[in-house]
Amino acid sequence: MKLYNFTPAANAQRIQMFLIEKNIEIETIQLNVREDEIFKEPYNTMNPFNCIPFLELDDGTIICETMSICRYLEELYPEPCLFGTNSKERALIDMWNRRLELDGFLPLIHSLRNKTSFFIGKVIPGTRNEVKQLPELVQRGIEMFEILLDRIDPHLLNNQFISGNNFSVADITGHFMMNLSKILKIEIKNDYPNVYRWQYELSTRQSVNIN
Repeated sequence: MKLYNFTPAANAQRIQMFLIEKNIEIETIQLNVREDEIFKEPYNTMNPFNCIPFLELDDGTIICETMSICRYLEELYPEPCLFGTNSKERALIDMWNRRLELDGFLPLIHSLRNKTSFFIGKVIPGTRNEVKQLPELVQRGIEMFEILLDRIDPHLLNNQFISGNNFSVADITGHFMMNLSKILKIEIKNDYPNVYRWQYELSTRQSVNIN
């Protein structure tokens, strides 16, 4: 297997944290997304959605999307389990991961892409076009994220991690969602104490502090 990645990207860091937590080593090829290497051959043909990360299997199959790659690797390397050990755990982890992705991680990604000059001409992931940045989407993403915080802060009062008392792939999504909130300078500590505690505990894990 070969993993194609670009370390500075949020999704690249999500999968890297997953690999470290699972103690998995995969040959990794860094693509220079800043210089549009992802649009050059053979990468454009391998992955016409032009996003990283993507995984190339030994038979040539290409698996894209961070969670799809993680699910595949979980099947190959089931321990330690990050997707749940039974049907109820798997459903709850999937539920929380979707909530964090749809209501937090993705809205903040779009906030950042519509705010930062670096993303002019590449507002939509995996594209280079003339789609304009919209300041309204910056604020809308932040508002969606704050609604999510209102919902998860009481939940985290009685749960160490987002899906209960065991660390899971949903917490990996949560960690990088919170990193995006830092870039956007969203206040957490005073308004959402339980989220802040969760954020701090995730930030001290060995998997995010390995050089």
